[in-house]
Amino acid sequence: MENITELKVGKKLNEGKTKEVYELPELPGYVLMQSKDQITAGNAARKDHMEGKAAISNKTTSCVFKLLQEAGVKTAFVRKYSDTAFVAAQCEMIPIEWVCRRIATGSFLKRHPGVKEGYKFYPPKREMFFKDDANNDPQWSAEQILAAKFNCAGLLIGQTEVDIMSRSTVAIFEILEKAWSTQDCTLVDMKIEFGVDVSKKEIVLADVIDNDSWRLWPSGDRSQQKDKQTYRDLKEVTPEAMQMVKRNFEWVAARVELLLESAHQGRVVVLMGSISDLLHCEKIKKSCANYGIPCELRVTSAHKGPDETLRIKSEYEGDGVPTVFVAVAGRSNGLGPVLSGNTAYPVVNCPPLTADWGAQDVWSSLRMPSGLGCSTVLSPEAAAQFAAQIFGLSNHLVWSKLRSSTLNTWISLKQADKKLRECSI
Repeated sequence: MENITELKVGKKLNEGKTKEVYELPELPGYVLMQSKDQITAGNAARKDHMEGKAAISNKTTSCVFKLLQEAGVKTAFVRKYSDTAFVAAQCEMIPIEWVCRRIATGSFLKRHPGVKEGYKFYPPKREMFFKDDANNDPQWSAEQILAAKFNCAGLLIGQTEVDIMSRSTVAIFEILEKAWSTQDCTLVDMKIEFGVDVSKKEIVLADVIDNDSWRLWPSGDRSQQKDKQTYRDLKEVTPEAMQMVKRNFEWVAARVELLLESAHQGRVVVLMGSISDLLHCEKIKKSCANYGIPCELRVTSAHKGPDETLRIKSEYEGDGVPTVFVAVAGRSNGLGPVLSGNTAYPVVNCPPLTADWGAQDVWSSLRMPSGLGCSTVLSPEAAAQFAAQIFGLSNHLVWSKLRSSTLNTWISLKQADKKLRECSI
């Protein structure tokens, strides 16, 4: 699909207020999502043409979905096709709008009198709204969603599916909230929709996420808001006012591209005491790659060549790149303690334990002299995860992969439980 430059566009499958969905006859199971130069508010009670909005919205959505996909969130997005359209997996949409809020504002205040604007929700507040324009999208409870017995692409939306969408909504919000914080911009709230992929029969994040989908306050200041609220708040729609709204949308589209990069880079350096430990170390390197973290492998023995061990350490201390050292040494672990005692960088012991002497050897990684702070992790994959958690404190892309991983683990357990119960019944 990446090599396809021209698509044969078929009939229109659906049309919303700001986009159209077309079939792709030569790509069964996929559709073309075409944005429109239209902006609306109040379920289209207010509607205006905004030249260039389709391109702005498409760029925003494409960048947001790419960020989420690279983090590990399942989405319908496939790739950007043109300035105003993208290719997506064909989904049957679940008619529920999921809203996630960090800060109380907007309609929440009207529905909850007494709550002051600016109240912060920990964890983020989740709300569900049934998509029904005629009745202004009424708020629904989880029980109402279950009672509706939605069947989308052959998948009955039951308790497991509602729980998955609920948990995913918070994770998606937190990933984007963390990303926007790198631009000194507060993600106040957002709305998303899910669909069932007609080919895979699984729930995925679908529709679009653009500047119509959220509230963004630069520096946490509502007076600087850059989202569609500026259009909603217009007392009178004039050409000058629409230019102001468009500039805000362009501001967001320009910065959303920056969310795909991080100013904070790092690396993991694995030092093994013997080349015989290579297989163990390669597992660490492979797991680091899953988090987008560069990993280098070196061979050195703190027992047999401490001067060389310290020289290698100095190579990585001198170039200014944040580094986590992982010491892999069997039998008596001298690498971890020697490194920890001679660097301010984090050191993680990950000894390749054997069945015969492992119970005894591990103590050389656990019992440290005073003043040494190296931790010990036995699993190569967990050692890489621990390093990722360190880098995730300053790198939102690494943090996003960690956050998505916890979500996907939770989802897999939820689905396994559902499958087991169905078999038992």
